[in-house]
Amino acid sequence: MGSQRSSAKGARSGAAKAPSQRQLRVGEELRHAVSRILLRGDLHDPDLAGASVTVTEVRVSPDLKNATAFVVPLGGDGSGEVLAALNRAAAFLRSQLGREIHLRHTPRLSFQADHSFDEAAKINALLHNPRVQRDVEAPRQDDSAPDRGALDDGSLQDGPAMKRPDDGA
Repeated sequence: MGSQRSSAKGARSGAAKAPSQRQLRVGEELRHAVSRILLRGDLHDPDLAGASVTVTEVRVSPDLKNATAFVVPLGGDGSGEVLAALNRAAAFLRSQLGREIHLRHTPRLSFQADHSFDEAAKINALLHNPRVQRDVEAPRQDDSAPDRGALDDGSLQDGPAMKRPDDGA
């Protein structure tokens, strides 16, 4: 009985689960709090001096003990240095978060670059490519051919393959 339960649990844990409402709420609260802390300028790291950082998303683990903040430096310049500086300051930021938000455990923070804007720009460029535009605007084969059984005036004709319910055949 116990082996069946553990095998079913193992099968479920292999698939990625969507975040719970609580994870989403806590992540959004953390995002706002980290943004406020960065805006205050309490970090005294030379790599962060004068750097404007946008916190795009914070993903929280199911146990709410770890959080990953996705950030984009304004203009994308020096993202490696800014990311390294934020990860160095993670312990300080965690202590500041503990003062701003009220959770049983303040999550451990890690920072990663957010590449979603780069991906969106690539997709946008592809969609505006002249070759793609030509394919999108070209009439499809199915749309250009008249419907089977339709006359030029738009009315339908009865062909030998079409049966009417009152034919009895």
